[in-house]
Amino acid sequence: MCIRDRQWGTAEPPRAIGDVADEEEGPRLPTQLEEFNRVLGGGIVAGSVVLLGGDPGIGKSTLMFQCLHTLAAQGKRCLYISAEESLRQTKLRAKRLGAVSAELFVAAETALERIIQAVEELSPQVLVIDSIQSIYTSQLGSAPGSISQVRETSGRLTYLAKGLGVATFLVGHVTKDGAIAGPRVLEHIVDTVLYMERSADSPFRILRAVKNRFGSTNEIGVFEMKEEGLEEVTNPSEIFLAERPQGTSGSTVMASMEGTRPILVEIQALVAPTAFAVPKRMAMGVDYNRLSLLVAVMEKKVGINLSHQDIFANVAGGLRIEEPAVDLGVVAAVASSHLDKVIPSSMVVFGEVGLAGEVRGVSFGEMRIKEAARLGFKSCMLPLSSARGIKPPTGMELIQVRDLREAWDKLF
Repeated sequence: MCIRDRQWGTAEPPRAIGDVADEEEGPRLPTQLEEFNRVLGGGIVAGSVVLLGGDPGIGKSTLMFQCLHTLAAQGKRCLYISAEESLRQTKLRAKRLGAVSAELFVAAETALERIIQAVEELSPQVLVIDSIQSIYTSQLGSAPGSISQVRETSGRLTYLAKGLGVATFLVGHVTKDGAIAGPRVLEHIVDTVLYMERSADSPFRILRAVKNRFGSTNEIGVFEMKEEGLEEVTNPSEIFLAERPQGTSGSTVMASMEGTRPILVEIQALVAPTAFAVPKRMAMGVDYNRLSLLVAVMEKKVGINLSHQDIFANVAGGLRIEEPAVDLGVVAAVASSHLDKVIPSSMVVFGEVGLAGEVRGVSFGEMRIKEAARLGFKSCMLPLSSARGIKPPTGMELIQVRDLREAWDKLF
């Protein structure tokens, strides 16, 4: 049946939601990339539309090719539309990635009408449009990449995906100003929005879901870019702690949660006398305003003077931590650098710090502790409320604190 013959709506009158028949979500299409499946919520949903955004050259096309290759190897028919490369260039990329499969079809096309015709004739189960900014429809007179073209082509591709049940991925670039080429214009249209992130000169790529109608938005996937493509990082904690310096002040390990996955990361801080009238505060991987707030709480509740000190905080490895449990790790790292005292390398910390100087409880305390014990850590400083009811693993000591003053006394 042609897509033009299908209709989304029905002629039925409105009814109470309790009277609507239940419908199963249907089986997902799992790829062989478990990190990718995790972010999607377990696999690809038939008929879903997924927007994959990220800076140019970050690895979006590489990830899509590898996913299609794993699906094609399972006998799923896949279609990759290359709107920015010729077929020869696409073949070179596929050979480099080892992604040549009999069920993986490619086409170099930018005209929306011809893309729709190819999809209706081939009937793929998964479709990738790379990239959406290069697609145009002759029904509009504006240039490809304009807001009107991006919205119109994305809307019609979404209608195509829903009508034929084709799982569709739209690849979009993010410019420095986030305008026109940026996929934010499309976030309200699609079912799922994924972003690939990285820090400068880092081989690691973080795949994060910021919208997901079929799963959680708290999960992340970690990949490492290599010559033969993206390789999954199944144990991020070991990677992020691999180059951690030993016996150095200003460094502490924090137990973070990304969705349902505990990840241990290193929080680094550098406190040095300022040469300017106004001291500098710089934060990478943690919120800048949060760093300023924590410094003010330390000055007020602990009594140290940081008003003439430059303070720099960084999450090693390029990961960004947005949960409040990072607070105690930042405070410990800043205090360690300021006092030039080393925090034991076998200790991990986590906890939220309030404006009154109290250390507040956070969720998933037991999972954080178990991950630390698995990696060989011997002690954990955590909020008193988070430690209640937790039986520590063998060899793990729980250091429970109520406020910053108590944490300060036990650390230094």
